[in-house]
Amino acid sequence: DQGVQYASHQYRRILRLHKFVGSMSKKGCCWDNAVAESFFGSLKQERVHWRNYRTRYAAQQDVLNYITMWYNSQRMHSYLNYQSPNEFERMAKPLKEVA
Repeated sequence: DQGVQYASHQYRRILRLHKFVGSMSKKGCCWDNAVAESFFGSLKQERVHWRNYRTRYAAQQDVLNYITMWYNSQRMHSYLNYQSPNEFERMAKPLKEVA
């Protein structure tokens, strides 16, 4: 993202002050963060926006559960031809030889 807030002198000064390194994609390279933005969009739309967490810990546990039990195993993904990762792996395994 090359938004003005990330390029401002004040923001860059704060980064330097805390010894952080800013990361900004090159001009016209809009795909740098596409995977991360897609994931976080799914997380927000499918889970977080519909919940009210009482504690930060509860939110962390719910997000962890979403990622490990749903997103990484059962949720259908377009890049897997709308199969779940479990189904994709099951179909990709070669058939065992019959002895």
